[in-house]
Amino acid sequence: MTQATYLWTPPATPSLPVRGQSARLPVNRIFCVGRNYHAHAVEMGKPVDKSAERPFYFTKSAQALVPSGATVAYPPQTKNYHFEMELVLVVGKPGFEVKAEDAHELIYGYACGLDMTRRDLQLAARDKGRPWDLGKDFEQSAVCGEVVPMPGVVIEQGAIALAVNGQAKQQSDVNKLIWNIREIVADLSLFYHLQPGDLIYTGTPEGVGAVVPGDRITGHVEGVGEVALTVGSAR
Repeated sequence: MTQATYLWTPPATPSLPVRGQSARLPVNRIFCVGRNYHAHAVEMGKPVDKSAERPFYFTKSAQALVPSGATVAYPPQTKNYHFEMELVLVVGKPGFEVKAEDAHELIYGYACGLDMTRRDLQLAARDKGRPWDLGKDFEQSAVCGEVVPMPGVVIEQGAIALAVNGQAKQQSDVNKLIWNIREIVADLSLFYHLQPGDLIYTGTPEGVGAVVPGDRITGHVEGVGEVALTVGSAR
């Protein structure tokens, strides 16, 4: 087979460290669940009625991935740059139209993540019925800590929290997810053929807020780990 040549060097494969292993986990796609904690849905002005609705999703480019501990520049074209602390599910096996009771078979492990958001751009797009891409899918907007292998484990509870400069901002529990891990995997797999290396940011609890250059964000999920980010100056 003839080796392909390119006009310029392709970007490197985004990847994450894996606890206890030297090999890194290649990241395929990044899916995010919108408004998956009741209190956060209320603070965003869009309460969720699970009996009448189903989960909804947005995506981030894998090239937006940033490792925990990094310093990122305050992003352009926003004056309202927000943090969102999330439990991240890491897919380890292919799956399509997966039943909820079989969802655990796709799970490789978990990580802690930050869904960084240009809130003013997101809300402007939302209110006009436009896509959220400018508010959600931008450079260095998907922060993720090391992957913790937990094959087949379905996390059903555990404290999730975030602080800015040591001051608590978000405090909740994974058991407050509107759609739980099994339901998310089953529903998302109706729309996509899930693949190893897919990340699913499962939603953020209430308490989201703005950060400015110089702020230090730290978060954790009980039983999983931590994530950290420093906001640098605008470029």
